[in-house]
Amino acid sequence: MSLSTAQSACVYAALILQDEGLEITADKLSAIISASGVEVESIWPTIFAKALAGKDLGALLFNVGAGGAPAAAGGAAAAPAAGGAAAPAEEEKAEEKEESDEDMGFGLFD
Repeated sequence: MSLSTAQSACVYAALILQDEGLEITADKLSAIISASGVEVESIWPTIFAKALAGKDLGALLFNVGAGGAPAAAGGAAAAPAAGGAAAPAEEEKAEEKEESDEDMGFGLFD
């Protein structure tokens, strides 16, 4: 059994328990995984149960990526405000870079 399959089995079992409103324990994770016909080492349900102990799995699921969203939205909002000014600046940088290569006496196709 590959590592990712064992981890996936534990994740899905934890999601099933969360969906049913049951406490996530190593025994319950093992029972669900066994019922699915997947064989995993006994350490995996124990690790997942300890990692999720006292945590609200629902809150974890709904907050995934929430920290990065405001930064992305702020960057996206700033780009339209700059509008056409950003493109010429990028072109100037590209031209400067090309000129600096030529100044050294060698280029990409020399």
